[in-house]
Amino acid sequence: MPYTTEEKFLKAYKMASKTNQKFAPDIMLHFYAYYKKATQVNGFYAPPTNEGDIRNAFKINALLQVKNLSKQEAREKYVELVEEHIGEVTE
Repeated sequence: MPYTTEEKFLKAYKMASKTNQKFAPDIMLHFYAYYKKATQVNGFYAPPTNEGDIRNAFKINALLQVKNLSKQEAREKYVELVEEHIGEVTE
């Protein structure tokens, strides 16, 4: 897997943030989990939960699926996801 710079990751994030494309919920969860993992400061990020909140349950599940990735790996996966669904990210 190629090394992804912080600058390329940030460009990918801007592209994803500005797109008007609509994505399936599972793709959105991948964007969410890779971004959170790539930008975490200390430890494991967990969204606040409300009893019976199915949306946060899906978010937590997505985060658990990427918990063993490094920040660098998460950045690379995020860029790959943007390039697959939105377009090429140039450095």
